Amino acid sequence: MKVIFMGTPDFAAASLEAVVNAGHEVAAVVTNVDKPAKRGKHIQFSDVKKKALELGLPVLQPARVKDEEFIRQLSAYEADIIIVAAYGHIIPKAILEMPKYGCINVHASLLPKYRGAAPIQWAVVDGEEKSGVTIMQMNEGLDTGDMIAVSEVILDEDETGGSLFDKLSDEGGRLLTDTLKKIEAGDIHPVPQPAESPTPYARMIRKTDGLVDWSKSAVEIERLVRGMNPWPSAFTYLGNKSLKLWKVRTDEAESGAEPGSVFDVNRKGFKVQTGKGSLQILELQLEGKKRLTAEEFLRGRAIEEKTVLGGVARG
Repeated sequence: MKVIFMGTPDFAAASLEAVVNAGHEVAAVVTNVDKPAKRGKHIQFSDVKKKALELGLPVLQPARVKDEEFIRQLSAYEADIIIVAAYGHIIPKAILEMPKYGCINVHASLLPKYRGAAPIQWAVVDGEEKSGVTIMQMNEGLDTGDMIAVSEVILDEDETGGSLFDKLSDEGGRLLTDTLKKIEAGDIHPVPQPAESPTPYARMIRKTDGLVDWSKSAVEIERLVRGMNPWPSAFTYLGNKSLKLWKVRTDEAESGAEPGSVFDVNRKGFKVQTGKGSLQILELQLEGKKRLTAEEFLRGRAIEEKTVLGGVARG
């Protein structure tokens, strides 16, 4: 099948590679324009562009996907199908209706749950027991097209945003290539989605989403720590320095002090009071320092009982 592939992050790169390995002809890869790196010294390619160049595929990077010249350029490829995976832009009707088999989307959730840009992290934060990948026929709505194929993935108790990302990337590639075979054979049975999603829109993650609200329960904060790992990471403040929390464990112990208060400090670590229950801190990272176990951290820095963690995110 002759394919145009549209995507940006490494989740999409896995699907692109799977399509190539399955023997399909990728006529062009469309991805976001290059960005300057954080410190502005180098140009940063998207993960999909890196993978496309590695595979020797032509890359298109339109500033505006609705640009008429770009749409004409895409049409000239006469692709059988357009695959979209975390591209990050709304696809106009002219492109949706362009190829023989239309446009299909690889989405990292069990639709209609978690429509939006960051379904993976929010599934962990919300305590979902399972997630998965849905391949849908795209329409003009936001992740509202008819579902063509679905695959479930069970979340582990210690699942992080990063580990679930890896699982769903692999599953997305597998499900996509299987679905392409069925589309070619005319063996698909699209299922309409309900109009409403049972979950909030999975908006893009912001750095401030990682700020811990100690008034919440230990269970909720532990999920936040896992969901925000590796980016932006859950964090709080120790004095005027940010303190990233990489690994924690819930505990039923209560100190009776205000939420955010440190207690039960010993050479192995310490606990923090929450709105309900407490957290045993296992791995953390003080601003400007490397990631450490709580035991390693306490060897180099004393932390007093009743110290209150917290603060307002900067920037």
